[in-house]
Amino acid sequence: MAAPDSQPGSSETEQPFLAHLMELRDRLLRMIVAVVIVTCVLLPFANPLFSLLAGPLMRHMPENSSMIATAVASPFLIPMKLALILAIFVCVPYLLYQIWGFIAPGLYRHEKRMALPLLVSSTLLFYLGVLFAYFVVFPLIFAFLTTTAPEGVQVMTDISNYLDFVLTLTLAFGAAFEVPVATFVLVLLGMTTPEALVEKRPYVIVGAFIIGAILTPPDAVTQTLLAVPMWLLFELGVLMARLFVKRKDEAEMETTGGATAEDELDTELGRIEEQERGRD
Repeated sequence: MAAPDSQPGSSETEQPFLAHLMELRDRLLRMIVAVVIVTCVLLPFANPLFSLLAGPLMRHMPENSSMIATAVASPFLIPMKLALILAIFVCVPYLLYQIWGFIAPGLYRHEKRMALPLLVSSTLLFYLGVLFAYFVVFPLIFAFLTTTAPEGVQVMTDISNYLDFVLTLTLAFGAAFEVPVATFVLVLLGMTTPEALVEKRPYVIVGAFIIGAILTPPDAVTQTLLAVPMWLLFELGVLMARLFVKRKDEAEMETTGGATAEDELDTELGRIEEQERGRD
């Protein structure tokens, strides 16, 4: 008799789970379709886009030199790969919108108020890091690397290696510019405090230079260009966290103050009642 009674409950539990899976499938399909559409739009411009990406290097290459393709299919596949990667970059706001639409119904109101600004700010900071890498870092890196070639060595960069190198640096700077958001989230989750982060500032600075040395070519200029922004962005994150904690403490003090006033009023009323009873 117990088995038939348990079946309706299990089916009710499975239905919401299946509905969530179907919604997740639909949103993933929308994300894939969006990336495919943008890729198809960019494919006719794949070669000009690669030329634009190669601009910071080509401006510092020796005269009458060019890039090379060592693999047979590289001249065809590498621009297509670039078009796909650029399509993902362009679709990031839409992809985050789909992710937000899936997780938002399960969040509380105060969590929604915090999560949405964090998503928007993290996206903008990532794009800012990519632009910083392209317009500031790449010209300095390639100006340095092309002048360090030994005598008799002709600089001829393979397009596949160049794309991998540029993507690595781009993602490194995009991720580095997420430091303020990461710092703020750590404080928001209660894993640390602004004061504790300030105490660890020397370790953060050393760590930033170590990360810069690992992710960038072995020259002090590029390492500094990654490490210094990471340090400054860490300070920005600490400042944001301090403002958040200050506002939170002020709100708690107002709430506590209101409760204390009510308690004092109840105590005063109780004292008056006792006095009246004593007179009777």
